[in-house]
Amino acid sequence: MSLPLSSSLSLYLVMDIASYGERTALQIARAALDGGVTMLQLREKKAPLREVLETGRAIREACREKGVPFIVNDRVDLAILLEADGVHVGQDDLPALDVRKLLGPDAIIGVSAGNMEEAEWAVSQQPDYLGIGPVYSTLTKGDAGAPIGTALISELKASWPQLPLVGIGGIQPSNAAAIIQAGADGIAVVSAITRQPDPESASRLLADTVRLSRKV
Repeated sequence: MSLPLSSSLSLYLVMDIASYGERTALQIARAALDGGVTMLQLREKKAPLREVLETGRAIREACREKGVPFIVNDRVDLAILLEADGVHVGQDDLPALDVRKLLGPDAIIGVSAGNMEEAEWAVSQQPDYLGIGPVYSTLTKGDAGAPIGTALISELKASWPQLPLVGIGGIQPSNAAAIIQAGADGIAVVSAITRQPDPESASRLLADTVRLSRKV
């Protein structure tokens, strides 16, 4: 039985197909899934599409083995070819309502927002969840903008209590709790897992942090 979407957002890994250290992207993904990642997004901007398809299919299969949703960033065409569970889009990408027409009613569609105006537009697109950030300063995404903190998460949860929210941007075990306590359903991370010497242990620590934060 699949988890409710709010539970699947608990520990959301965003990754590309680059290797790190001695691990391939697939090995990183498998380790992260073993450590407790509950959703995985493939966000690849640079690699040749042939490589993205090959590695993406392998990561998708690893996700399926664990019953974890596999999401593609921005590219609806890649999502279709990879048989992904959904797409995450930004403010300047294909609107979520149009993505839904292409992927169907069962697709998981997320939209990014960094302020209330963006969030209001995103909500009008009837997404399944919002990605809010960057919460903290991040070097992973060059165009992420200045950090916004956790206040917007609290405002959005008060305005749309049933809409799942995930915080993203500069999240580490030391600052993850504040995001959950502000009202987010989960955290989305990149380097906190993919650039760690032991991705499985890093994932487990983050998963434990999220779980314990909900009890505070």
